[in-house]
Formats: sequence, structure tokens, C-alpha cells
Amino acid sequence: MANFEEIDAARRLLELGESATLKEIKSAYRRLAHRYHPDKQSGTTEVDTERIKKLNWAYQVLMDYCNDYKYRFHEGDVARIYPHDEYIRKFHHGWFDGI
Repeated sequence: MANFEEIDAARRLLELGESATLKEIKSAYRRLAHRYHPDKQSGTTEVDTERIKKLNWAYQVLMDYCNDYKYRFHEGDVARIYPHDEYIRKFHHGWFDGI
């Protein structure tokens, strides 16, 4: 399991913000791997090869972290992540119930 410094370095290497979805992590990795892949570069250098190795490492660190993360399924946690669902529920069940 990676520590915070490794996870943070991987996040910065993939040019991600403080938070990202799995889709954003994969997209960032693909974009950078495509840009720096030795087969796409003319005159590939050792720097390009090393950069791809670092990108692969960063992607693996973040994917391992995400795969081992425990998600909470409590109503409050879900409402915090998807607040619009609470508004829809209130709309369908009445905004003024209990008043």
C-alpha cells in the first residue's frame, strides 16, 4: 500500500487536481501516455522512456489506491455526494411535509 507522499506524487505526475474520479484518472493517463509514448515520438530518447515508466507507475499507484478504498453507503454520505437526489426526493414527496 502506498503512502500519502507516493499517492500525491502520482496525482501530480498525472496532472490531476486534489480530487478525481476513476474516469478522470484513466483519461489523464491515456492522454499523457499517448503524448509521451516512444512509438509516437520521432527520435525517442531515454528521457521519454523514463517518463513512460513514471506514468505507468503513477497510474498503478492510483489504481491500487482506488481499488483498495472502502466506500461508505450510509444515507448521509450518499446525500453529500449526490445532493441533487435529495432535491428530487423532496420535490416528489412534498417540500412542505411536516410544516
